Amino acid sequence: MPKRIRYLLVFVSALMLALAAGPFSRLNAKHPKMLEFDSMVGVPAALTGAQDPIRGVNGGGLPWTVGSAHGELTAAGHLEIEVRGLVFAAGPNTGKNTVSSFRGLVSCLQSDGSVANVPTGLFPATVGFADEGGGNANIEANLALPEACLAPIIFVTSPAGSWFAVTGR
Repeated sequence: MPKRIRYLLVFVSALMLALAAGPFSRLNAKHPKMLEFDSMVGVPAALTGAQDPIRGVNGGGLPWTVGSAHGELTAAGHLEIEVRGLVFAAGPNTGKNTVSSFRGLVSCLQSDGSVANVPTGLFPATVGFADEGGGNANIEANLALPEACLAPIIFVTSPAGSWFAVTGR
């Protein structure tokens, strides 16, 4: 067999192996999802402030509402949240967001039953009325979750850590 054909066969074989292995290597590199959600709930009046915290996280001082939200948390601690129209549901700024940055927060139950709350850094949020684009934010962070993160709950919080929205219905 001529040298040129041998090189061509080796090249084609290597190319076929690379194409066949490519999708599998990407799949194996991806971390499994712990939680995926397509909705969040704003803090209702009964849960505002410190009157009834969820896993040690106080509600915002006034009720909030969410236009839409979705996101996911991977086993490696990668958190993504896209929230739209997260605004006050009551008070003098009803329908408006006045907070220029939000945080994400993952709350885990650990294997000993204790709670671990792991916040993100600050992410910009749009200020203004929801129908004018207020209350929008994209949160994406890599968090150091505890080894056992059972029953995770995802929050969107104020810069100080009071929750405005939480996963669930």
